[in-house]
Amino acid sequence: MAMKIDFAPANIPLKRRLETAAVLKLVFSFLALAPICIVLFLYLLFTRFWLVSVLYATWWFVDWDTPSRGGRQCALLRRMPLWNYVRDYFPMQLVKTADLDPRQNYVLGFHPHGIMVSGAFTHFCTQATGFSKLFPGLDSYLLMLPLWFRAPFFRDYIMCAGLIPSDKDSASYLLQREGGGNAVVIAVGGALEALDSHPGTNIVLLTSKKGFIKLAMEHGAHLVPVYSFGENELYDQVDNPRGTWLRWIQDHLQTYMGVSLPLFHARGIFQYSFGLMPYRKRITTVVGKPIKVVKNEKPSNEELNALHQLYMEELSQLFEEHKAKHGIPEDAHLECL
Repeated sequence: MAMKIDFAPANIPLKRRLETAAVLKLVFSFLALAPICIVLFLYLLFTRFWLVSVLYATWWFVDWDTPSRGGRQCALLRRMPLWNYVRDYFPMQLVKTADLDPRQNYVLGFHPHGIMVSGAFTHFCTQATGFSKLFPGLDSYLLMLPLWFRAPFFRDYIMCAGLIPSDKDSASYLLQREGGGNAVVIAVGGALEALDSHPGTNIVLLTSKKGFIKLAMEHGAHLVPVYSFGENELYDQVDNPRGTWLRWIQDHLQTYMGVSLPLFHARGIFQYSFGLMPYRKRITTVVGKPIKVVKNEKPSNEELNALHQLYMEELSQLFEEHKAKHGIPEDAHLECL
């Protein structure tokens, strides 16, 4: 039987159309912009515009270390009205539960990853949800796979948004700055966690993730748990429970390639039946209270495990305190794998 397509009505208000266009741009950037930039760079080499690629390659060589040295944030890009339309599409809200002292540096653990970390990008790479007003004096930086900083042109775009490579050196560069004021945001579960992003699930990969805890201890950066309610509701994903052949393939691809390949789908641009546009589901991201961390450049396993356990408890408590406000059943709990 043919699938019935649910087309969008023709009289949709202009504001909603602009919201859809803004999110389309975000999805396009996430899925296709990097490979297009790579192809463009190579294509130009074989045209009369070859000098553009040669000059960019020269600049690239000189600028190679910039991503790992705090990047190159552009306030104009981060404050563009475009991001307000992205915010309103879902809509999104950033909730503050405690003050963060701007004289300190912080490691914010973002959970869950979701399919596209849409909430993390909008909250911490733009000013659409008011991060700088809620936490004055703090600059936020979101960690992203180093692979994407090897894509010409694309690397400059993501740096302007406040993205830096997700390696220890890049995070350490910011966390060791004197005077504080730096908030490094880490999607702790990483790309692998995206494979568990199904509507109605509350799964985070955390029990073996201790690198960000050690990083915070080495630099005396306070830890802040962050939970994004609604992040897993944006897309449907083909069933891939652990132990199935599909999950086995996805896990191995993630191991060897560094990126996960969830088979996801949601709605389209002009119809609601299928496509890669996310559903209009509310995202409320709650920033928890800071966990004070004393600088310890060589923590013992016992010290590391104790702080990791405290972090998991604080994250679980944050989830429990706010879940009822977001339609999560009382008997549902955060599942840490």
